[in-house]
Amino acid sequence: MTLPHTAANPPGTDRTFQVDLRGLVDLLSHHLYSSPRVYLRELMQNAVDALTARHGLEPSAPADAFGVRLYADGSVVRVEDDGVGLTEADVHTFLATIGRSSKRADRIAEQRADFIGQFGIGLLSCFLVADEIHVVSRSARTPDAPAVEWRGRGDGSYTVRTLHASARPRPGTTVTLTPRADAGEWTRPAQVHALSRHFGSLLRHPVTFDDGTGGKDGPGGPGVRVNPEPAPWERTYPTPGARSRALAAYGEEVFGFTPLDTIELDLPAVGLKGIACVLPEAVPAGRRHGHRVHVKGMLLSEQAEEILPDWAFFVRCVVDAESLRPTASRESLYEDDTLAAVREALAERLRAWIARAAASDPDLLHRFLQAHHLAVKSLAVHDDEILRMLLPWLPFETTDGHTTLDEFSRTHRTVLVTSSVEEFRQVAAIASAAGLGVVNGGYTYDRELVHRLPEIRPEATVADLDPATLTAHLDPVDRETELAAAAYLAQARDALAVFDCDVALRTFHPASAPALLVDSREARHERTRSQLAREQEGGLWGDILGALRQEAPRAQLILNQLNPLVRTAVTIDEPELARTSAEALYGQAAMLSRRPLRPAESSLINRSFLDLLAHALRKDS
Repeated sequence: MTLPHTAANPPGTDRTFQVDLRGLVDLLSHHLYSSPRVYLRELMQNAVDALTARHGLEPSAPADAFGVRLYADGSVVRVEDDGVGLTEADVHTFLATIGRSSKRADRIAEQRADFIGQFGIGLLSCFLVADEIHVVSRSARTPDAPAVEWRGRGDGSYTVRTLHASARPRPGTTVTLTPRADAGEWTRPAQVHALSRHFGSLLRHPVTFDDGTGGKDGPGGPGVRVNPEPAPWERTYPTPGARSRALAAYGEEVFGFTPLDTIELDLPAVGLKGIACVLPEAVPAGRRHGHRVHVKGMLLSEQAEEILPDWAFFVRCVVDAESLRPTASRESLYEDDTLAAVREALAERLRAWIARAAASDPDLLHRFLQAHHLAVKSLAVHDDEILRMLLPWLPFETTDGHTTLDEFSRTHRTVLVTSSVEEFRQVAAIASAAGLGVVNGGYTYDRELVHRLPEIRPEATVADLDPATLTAHLDPVDRETELAAAAYLAQARDALAVFDCDVALRTFHPASAPALLVDSREARHERTRSQLAREQEGGLWGDILGALRQEAPRAQLILNQLNPLVRTAVTIDEPELARTSAEALYGQAAMLSRRPLRPAESSLINRSFLDLLAHALRKDS
């Protein structure tokens, strides 16, 4: 809407937005920050950035000359730093303007990459736990600079006044909060100490905590050191073994599990270092674990999924980076070209670890593949190098049991692969007895990978399992037996016609299997569509389905003449009993296939069982 030009609103007059600070804080708490606890991270971050700027002014100062001190006694929370500080002009420019940041000043913008924060809203997070923010600062840029006090209140008002230099003898900034009664969960001394360790354990500047009870002195001032040691990958160790054990212990401390192995991560181009901990147990396919990401030592996120590709769900990472860009909330990473490059580089480190394990540590590789073969299969589908390296060693379900393709292809020159789990279960026992080598291709990635076996083993042949291939390995019965069973087979075909199922008599092993149901998912779908067409005959929908109809492939119930029950059944001359026995054999074969039963099949199984029971009772009476 455009206001009319009046004396109170002349053309070209600039106006400022009226900001409802309480509404803005509510927006931050509900939509930007995940928890009020981030107030302490924001204060620590501002302090660390101020220290970075101070070191820019005094580059010859020792690294631990300036530090951060935290104090919490239950009544106040205070964060004090020896950083660059603020002048009165800085206070008016940066603390009194929503959205501005001292880190955007021209004199610092050129060094922007040295700072964690990129946004000027961090101080507002303090209003999540307090109604007033009290800041006292003294600039290190001017030797005789006075101290400046700024008080900001949750209603949007603030005051600024200049204090005598004695109010803060040394340069730096102190931020003091008086917590609200409802913020005790986040401002109790023990919680402030825990949060400071949580967020700042890898910070490079000394950070101490004091709860007012006379804690011991530490570097940077009185109190307990929050970050007493550098990151474990930054320390020196007497032997490579000691280093590996220390990194594994750190991974266990952070994630709560003993890693199968630890992989050191080092990307100098973006200043990234850390470790990837290999999970000792399998995880569900596609489940992604969050990773612990620090930026310049400050914890950014414990759930950063975007740092690794989807297939790398077998590791959890702890990394500290210099050049990754945080989002506005500073609780996740901004998706940009740098992050994409880091993700690809870390993926390459994981591939290299797999390659080293395959080449030099067969025991580790075996334990890794036992737990994470699905992740490796996912990677092998898209990575030719991993495919060539690991495909022969990946486990598959086969008619010889769970085995590797390398071993399986040495036993079976022609490898047959099913298109579904249920198809494999239908034929596994029969195919094994017939000497056919069949791999279950119904699991994720398996069928595609098996078909690529000739790339690794040129002497191997891979083909999809065709029902005709299996039935061709079943021996026909002699003509006399076939003629003797003809009447029974006719009754059986008639009984099972409702399922579009043919019936045949063969001999095959194992003899304990009375019948084999050969049926594919595609054939069942086609028969279902044909049935719909018949039911809708004469209507528009029936015409459409009829036009699409093909000659529906039929299922086949193959009876085993070697089975004693079948040999008895084919001699039945009572029509109703013959039909019932055929239905029972069909139902048993359908259940053995472990595919979902249709309602009509479930009804048939129940009915045939009751009919056979009734017949047996009549016979005994």
